[in-house]
Amino acid sequence: MLTHHCLPVSLSLVSTDLPILATVETSATLYKKDQHWYHLLINQPPLTDEAIVETLNREKNHNQLLWLEISPYRVIMTMQGKGNIAYRHFWEQGVFGVSRFWLNAYNPDNTHSFRLRNYTRNLKVLGDSLPEYLRVEYELWSDKLQLGHYVLHVEIHH
Repeated sequence: MLTHHCLPVSLSLVSTDLPILATVETSATLYKKDQHWYHLLINQPPLTDEAIVETLNREKNHNQLLWLEISPYRVIMTMQGKGNIAYRHFWEQGVFGVSRFWLNAYNPDNTHSFRLRNYTRNLKVLGDSLPEYLRVEYELWSDKLQLGHYVLHVEIHH
């Protein structure tokens, strides 16, 4: 049976060896697909920087949706919408997964894509009946060149 809950979430992405830190505090919808499989849908929160808002208002339908498919064994994260970039990451502990990116995603006639590999060093999902905490530690690779170590951290507040 499909059940859903609207909940506040905190999502952060940090690089442990590069100056990258992004944090989002927003609400999301959590869908329970089956016993250990969940979908977490996060809409892009409202932007407050006037210059950014003005730029985005010039684009049509600039809605971004971050979609996480969560299980204790694997996580798939997809960013889709009408922005300039879309991506999909596949993480499974101890496995080289695929990170795929689409540039110019809002224009299907001029879209370019590329793939990178990621190695999942650690994947942790905690929570009793619903997930409350997700942490994915991974390395990003282009062929034999490592592009950094990253940590995705999601807290779902019940």
